Amino acid sequence: MKTAISIPDVLFAEAERFAQDNGLSRSELFARAVQLYLAAHRYQGVTETFNTLFAEEQEPLDPAVAAAQSRAIGREDW
Repeated sequence: MKTAISIPDVLFAEAERFAQDNGLSRSELFARAVQLYLAAHRYQGVTETFNTLFAEEQEPLDPAVAAAQSRAIGREDW
């Protein structure tokens, strides 16, 4: 798909130079950059969601589960 974007001239020049230096077309460079950006932000918000969920949890952890977790962690090399 073709698209038009607006970016600062300085960024465009840097991207153009980088693409040439690395044997990439401009399209390939921008496609890879978008892929990396999306991958880096794919799970954004997951930690916040879990924090909210567990902040609402009112019941204490089952003692048997807590003991099992403690035993498992004790065997790990930190």
